[in-house]
Amino acid sequence: MFYYVEGTVALIEQELAVIDCGGVGYACRTSQNTCAALQCGKTARLYTYLSVRESACDLYGFSEMEELNCFKLLLGVSGVGPKAALAILSSAPPSQLALSIITEDTKFLTRAPGVGKKIAQRICLELKDKLTKEQENIDGSGIVMTAAAVPGSATNAVNEAVSALMVLGYSQAESMRAMEGLPIADDLSAEDLIRACLKKLAAQ
Repeated sequence: MFYYVEGTVALIEQELAVIDCGGVGYACRTSQNTCAALQCGKTARLYTYLSVRESACDLYGFSEMEELNCFKLLLGVSGVGPKAALAILSSAPPSQLALSIITEDTKFLTRAPGVGKKIAQRICLELKDKLTKEQENIDGSGIVMTAAAVPGSATNAVNEAVSALMVLGYSQAESMRAMEGLPIADDLSAEDLIRACLKKLAAQ
């Protein structure tokens, strides 16, 4: 129903931002990361997700499309509701969250309040399984070709970065194109690659 709302930031509270759009205030539940990026009185755009239930109708908004994609992915995991998803997104930026899922870093996920070990394991298992199925529908040679063009010690970092970008909602082809031209060195981490790719994709 709503793709995004854009207007003046009227109010910022913990995990809540009100955006004034032509005299109508849209209350968007959001992460602490998005709240930190907003300023009262300034114009902002939040990419939104409308949750309709029998007892409530809530609008969620995020300053980055990658964060919204992560939110929707988390909601698709059994046992993860909006509250837990926001807690996870508030604990780290999307790039770190995506990488923790790919590397199955459950300890990182349990840093979020209310997220225990079982939930963290379920998130990694279900989302990695979803990603694997998506990759099976695409020609898998793309990652191999990219890995062959980089130093051997950087192969894992490249593969993890491509997979993490796919978790954030980018296609394998988009992820591969974002890698092109980047100075990939032996000591470059997957997180560094993800950040560089996101910066490049945002500039397109």
